[in-house]
Amino acid sequence: MSEGYEREQQNNALLNSLSSKVSALRSVTIDIHDQATDQDMIHNSSEAFSSFSTTLKGSASRLTRMAKQGDTTAVLKIAGIVIAAGTAIYIILGWIF
Repeated sequence: MSEGYEREQQNNALLNSLSSKVSALRSVTIDIHDQATDQDMIHNSSEAFSSFSTTLKGSASRLTRMAKQGDTTAVLKIAGIVIAAGTAIYIILGWIF
């Protein structure tokens, strides 16, 4: 009877050890998944900013071409839009902060 009890204790100890290892493995797997998700989000954000940068450069080059052509009315309109947008951003940020 004593031998059976001892084996049962050993089995319980091994089972507890295995349970803790499985728990640790599960935790590591969840951490890996979270990091992969974060990396994917960073990659998507990077692509969005790259696309925005390309669009902004194209707009700036078109504005430069227009300004070089000497269309004063168009340049004044663009200047007005830029000033209005800057003022709007300043006011909105003033409300937020």
